[in-house]
Amino acid sequence: MTSEPESVAEPVGVAASDEQLIEMLVDRARSEGMQLTGVGGLLQQLTKRVLESALEGEITDHLGYDKHDPAGKNSGNSRNGTRSKTVLTDVGPVKVKVPRDVQGSFEPQIVKKRQRRLTGVDEMVLSLSAKGLTHGEISAHLAEIYGAEVSKQTISTITDQVMDGMAEWQNRPLDRVYPVLFVDAINVKIRDGKVANRPVYVVMAVTVEGTRDILGIWAGDGGEGAKYWLQVFTELKNRGLDDVLMLVCDGLKGLPDAVEAVWPRTIVQTCIVHLLRNSFRYAARQDWDKIAKALKPVYTAPNENAAAERFSEFQDAWGKKYPAIINLWENAWSEFVPFLSFDVEIRTVICSTNAIESVNARIRKAVRARGHFPTEAAALKCVYLALMSLDPTGKGRKRWTMRWKAPLNAFQIAFEGRLTPANN
Repeated sequence: MTSEPESVAEPVGVAASDEQLIEMLVDRARSEGMQLTGVGGLLQQLTKRVLESALEGEITDHLGYDKHDPAGKNSGNSRNGTRSKTVLTDVGPVKVKVPRDVQGSFEPQIVKKRQRRLTGVDEMVLSLSAKGLTHGEISAHLAEIYGAEVSKQTISTITDQVMDGMAEWQNRPLDRVYPVLFVDAINVKIRDGKVANRPVYVVMAVTVEGTRDILGIWAGDGGEGAKYWLQVFTELKNRGLDDVLMLVCDGLKGLPDAVEAVWPRTIVQTCIVHLLRNSFRYAARQDWDKIAKALKPVYTAPNENAAAERFSEFQDAWGKKYPAIINLWENAWSEFVPFLSFDVEIRTVICSTNAIESVNARIRKAVRARGHFPTEAAALKCVYLALMSLDPTGKGRKRWTMRWKAPLNAFQIAFEGRLTPANN
């Protein structure tokens, strides 16, 4: 007979043994009135035994002989008792005995020297912070659910670890060309002497494969002019972004001039939805529906000439009552009309900043939960954590790719020769 059946039977036997052990431990816990979870519960006890067994295995490998093995006599190094240490784990604080050696050369890996938390706890803290919980709320949550006393300073230390990753992310190389960039801003309250609103700008790209890519975040100082945007776009170009086909924004001051200076062939398109919303600000509430109906023929016109005719009709009907709306559209006209030159596939995806709204919503949720931030760095850290927690299942990425297939084909035709594979 071959040995194959034995190799198959061994894991089955091990699995059966593991199940029996689990059942035995659960039964014992119940008979002794021990809880499965919580402080002193079965999961904590199991975690303690697993960690201590792993540490014992590590020192055995380090010394080269088992505990009580005569082979260790006169070996030059030996076990030297243990020291107690409490580490915070996913199931709460666990007190473990860490073995020591005479020479002091043993360096445990599963619970390293000076390590007080296992990685799962750090991930939990970062996840809660990304959802907008304050350091105090995270500390209270860990104490309530896991019985773990974690100071706000410790939580701050954990979240500060992301800053190195954030700097690397903010400076990573970019693709050579992107079909579309979406630019938008989120107002964040930052205490700088006094609490005041500061814009945090987000630049999101659609790649040539149809995926979403957040290129970076910047905290503005209130100066939204061409000089500020020139600095941002120059940074993106220095990271490898040589060409952008279209850039969609909410009429940010000075942005078109900055775009032209860095990417002279890029078409700047203002968000139609924001243009409509801004129009309503100058009108009485009872006129909103009428104004929306009157403006629809303007932004759905087949071409720029037709749009100009429809806007003239709108001006005749509403110009005297709401001259501010007329001025708003006239000032935005050069950034409003570009999408009218394209077919419906491209019009649909560039007529608004809706593509970035889901990202903004996630950021706003985290920011509002925090109220205000003590520093600009704290605000950017919160925004970065929120961005890193987007689409944890990857389903959003698949939806994006499917949604952008038709528009990307249209871009290939409309911008022939420019939309080439990324980094080529």
